[in-house]
Amino acid sequence: MKLAITILGIVAVFAAGPALARDRCTVPMAEWQPREAVLGLAQENGWTVRRIKIDDGCYELDGTDGEGRRIEVTLDPATLRVIKTEFREPRERLRRDGRERD
Repeated sequence: MKLAITILGIVAVFAAGPALARDRCTVPMAEWQPREAVLGLAQENGWTVRRIKIDDGCYELDGTDGEGRRIEVTLDPATLRVIKTEFREPRERLRRDGRERD
C-alpha cells in the first residue's frame, strides 16, 4: 500500500511539472524583442502600460485595457505572443463594494 501511494505521488509530481512550467519562457536574451516592441503591441491592443517587467523569463505587462480594467499580460519575449492574460477589478470598484483586495 505504501509503495502504491509513493508511486502515485511521484507520477503526480512529474505530471504537474509541465503544467507549472507553462508560464516560463526559455528564450535566449539575444532573441528577445525590444521593450519598444512590447509598447507597440500594447498600443495596437488599446492597452495603457503602467509597468513592464521580466518574470520567469517572460515579459509581464501591467496596465489597463481599453475598457479600463486592470490587466496583467504575460508575453513570449521572442514572438510577443500572449501566453496569459489576467483581468483584475479596479481598486475604486473594490473600495466602493467594500471588498478591497490585492
